[in-house]
Amino acid sequence: MELPHHEDVSPGTGGLAPRAWYAGSDAAVLSLNGSWRFRLSPGAHGLDESFAAAGFDAAAWDEVVVPGHWVLQGHGAPVYTNQMYPFPVDPPRVPTQNPTGDHLRGFDLPGGWPADEDAVLRFDGVESCARVWLNGTPLGDFKGSRLPHEFAVGHLLRPEGNVLAVRVHQWSSGSYLEDQDQWWLPGIFRDVTLLHRPEGAARDFFTHASYDHEAGTGTLRVDSDVPGRVTVPELGVDVATGQSVTVPVEPWSAERPRLYDAELATAGERIPLRVGFRTVALTDGLITVNGRPLLFRGVNRHEFHPEKGRALDRATMRADVQLMKQNNINAVRTSHYPPHPAFLDLCDELGLWVIDECDLETHGFTMLGWRGNPADDDRWTPALLDRAARTVERDKNHPSVIIWSLGNECGTGRGLRAMAAWIRDRDPDRLLHYEGDPSCQDTDMYSRMYADHAEVERIGRGEDEGPEARRRLPFVLCEYGHAMGNGPGGLREYQDLFERYERLQGGFIWEWIDHGLLHPAFGYAYGGDFGEELHDGNFVCDGLCFPDRSPSPGLLDYKQVIQPVRFTYDPVSGTVSVTNLYDFADLAELAFEWTYLADGPAHPVSGPLDVPPELGPGESVELKLPDPPQAAGGAEIRLHVSAMVCEETNWTSLDHVVARADFAVTPRPPVPVATGERPRRSGYDVALGPGRFDARTGELRALADVTLTAAPRLEVWRVPTDNDDGAPWQPDTRYGPLWRKLGLDRMQHRLDGVESDADGLTVRTRVAPAARDLALRTVYRWTSDGTALRLAVAVTPEGDWEVPLPRLGIRLGLPAALGYAHWFGGGPGEAYPDTGSASCVSRWNMDVGRMQTPYVRPQENGARADVRWAELRDGFDGAGVRIVGDPEFWFSARRWSDAELDAAAHRTDLKPGPAVWVHLDHGQRGIGSQSCGPGVLSQHELHAEPAEFTFTFAMAGRGR
Repeated sequence: MELPHHEDVSPGTGGLAPRAWYAGSDAAVLSLNGSWRFRLSPGAHGLDESFAAAGFDAAAWDEVVVPGHWVLQGHGAPVYTNQMYPFPVDPPRVPTQNPTGDHLRGFDLPGGWPADEDAVLRFDGVESCARVWLNGTPLGDFKGSRLPHEFAVGHLLRPEGNVLAVRVHQWSSGSYLEDQDQWWLPGIFRDVTLLHRPEGAARDFFTHASYDHEAGTGTLRVDSDVPGRVTVPELGVDVATGQSVTVPVEPWSAERPRLYDAELATAGERIPLRVGFRTVALTDGLITVNGRPLLFRGVNRHEFHPEKGRALDRATMRADVQLMKQNNINAVRTSHYPPHPAFLDLCDELGLWVIDECDLETHGFTMLGWRGNPADDDRWTPALLDRAARTVERDKNHPSVIIWSLGNECGTGRGLRAMAAWIRDRDPDRLLHYEGDPSCQDTDMYSRMYADHAEVERIGRGEDEGPEARRRLPFVLCEYGHAMGNGPGGLREYQDLFERYERLQGGFIWEWIDHGLLHPAFGYAYGGDFGEELHDGNFVCDGLCFPDRSPSPGLLDYKQVIQPVRFTYDPVSGTVSVTNLYDFADLAELAFEWTYLADGPAHPVSGPLDVPPELGPGESVELKLPDPPQAAGGAEIRLHVSAMVCEETNWTSLDHVVARADFAVTPRPPVPVATGERPRRSGYDVALGPGRFDARTGELRALADVTLTAAPRLEVWRVPTDNDDGAPWQPDTRYGPLWRKLGLDRMQHRLDGVESDADGLTVRTRVAPAARDLALRTVYRWTSDGTALRLAVAVTPEGDWEVPLPRLGIRLGLPAALGYAHWFGGGPGEAYPDTGSASCVSRWNMDVGRMQTPYVRPQENGARADVRWAELRDGFDGAGVRIVGDPEFWFSARRWSDAELDAAAHRTDLKPGPAVWVHLDHGQRGIGSQSCGPGVLSQHELHAEPAEFTFTFAMAGRGR
């Protein structure tokens, strides 16, 4: 049976061979972006092609904006799946219910458009299959959604009244090759352009620009289909195409992205070039550029915008690259397809290493044990080779692209081997990546996803099993640190391994941005919010940035973990050591500063840190600091050191902080023990200092004139994070479900006794889940000195606690008016035991509303670590309650209860209530990365063990 074009396995018909993309030349260009007429049909069968004929009247049709997705413009709905195909797996067939969008665009040629010469119609991205007509004449069809396709159209153009018709099918045989963990979003989502091709124009060209790091010279050769000349005025270069020239140059790197303006001139066209000289090689088992090994501090990047889907404008792309640079990211893997070509221009200009990945993933075939996988089916090999060629040819002139990737999660097979052979033959000067083949036959690196720390260390030591040839390759974690919801945890421990073992050349966090689509009811929507029958929920929200591109705590933590300068402090000698962790750059573009600050009213004292600007990669210097000031009352003193950008750059502003650290200079003074006051009973009330208690239950009702909305009590439950809940394939260690099954979310508090004596009040309780013989014996001991109220908590576990605790601490409720927080401790953002690298000990203050981290799916968030004291006040300088912890504690406050947070599916479900709920935690379990990766490291677990901790409550006066 002959299949229709959208189900045929061929890559397409009628198109031109792939070639290099470039930003512009002196040849005429006409953008066809804008408003197009649009008609949506529910299926592809039985549709005629009359809409493409000359004179068709589409006045009654709707309109859509191109670039764009019709499902985001009121026609149909998005669908999200991670790996499962949202249709029956019967390759290459697709469902009869196949939404098909007909697009029409009329245009006139601009004045002065050359007549009787060639022109090319270019599509930069259409999902997933398109058939094209111009002025009623069929041009052909194509698949490969994130790849360019061109047609020769010069002979069909008219000065006026041209009509371009495009039929787009949501599902096609190409959909089997594009199962890439993202929203399925059909439409013409990248630029549509008409390009004049004058006689003698360059059709395709390949810029080769290598660098000899020993001689300090660059060798340039530009191969062109049409002969011409290449000039680089700054270097005095003027040579014919195909001719090599060697001159002294400054090399290109992600740290110093030196580009030279050049020009390719043929008889019919002048094309501006930006040349970066660098040499990529596999040297002694390591990935090197310009003779030096790299350490990838990378991120995976899907293209996404919360309103436009994958139809990104250039300002958004620039914002992405700038934000990556500002957060010390030096590399991007273009998961799992080539990005808009303008993004790579920005990587060239601003400086990022790029793994450029082919538009290929067949992940859904794992459901069938890879049976029928196109990557191992010779019928599909032409389509795979077409995708490889369109990737390489389009992007081959970008110095930022140092590695080609065959695709993602395609299993293994002959098609992938054919792709690898073609790429190596076409471009032997770059390296090759593919994660899915454990033999590494066709790759230059051993790449893995989500290997845990112990396995990564074994690989670093060369103790991993597998083929001997693989053990000689460098190791890269192409995905790790799954950034879904609160987290990821354990990044510092990964980075320590990368820096310890030379073979480990870093990795790429999954991923850059949450794919939450703006929704009028939910704020940001995820899988299932559009009525999908099959979906993967909020697994699409797993980025270091929120959908609006504001940084998550995970991004700030990652920035700190991968910062390119390391500080260490010796309080005995009063010196600070500064180490340059860049791969190439010295520290000439940074300025350094020290600051002493105290826990008190004294102003911080600061000064410059004279770090030699010529300090090279891997070098360190030790510098003497001024003596710290004397703090009133023996208050704790901290040292903050920072490295800041000292010159304006194209990626950040002056004084942007690149690296920082804080250290204890003097220890925290002992917390005074509030004792000596005698309890006074009156009826059912007990007064103890500023505290008012219920004599029957021992519960604290009020603190001076502040009436509590909920008395302090032991709390071990936290609303599970995405990482607590884990992934479905990890049934034995998904602690979120286990905590619920155990009943930690509904612990019962039995009162065993209230005892009043001359020194205070003792309340004995047993805190336990229903239907279990487990418990936490908890004793609350209250004392006071007449001004402050001290609570000492002693916890003793009973029974066999086989699972770790989520948290261990005290929860209480305060009036809603006390909604402004001050504290001395970690901040300004949240931190947990394995995510606290970005937390800096200082004095902080903010409204309780700002203390919430707006995860797309609400979950545990907002804890501040290492807190010495915290105050909840009625406004910035109002009165309120002061809490001092011994030892330091985790502090969080929010305007809704844990039960309300647990019940919320979206941010919009959370409404402020009549109380501020405060958590004072002695312990928190770590976060891990188990939403897709490994769980919490043993040192960050929280086990049920005997524990003692204290909190002292007092009034915070106005203006204190």
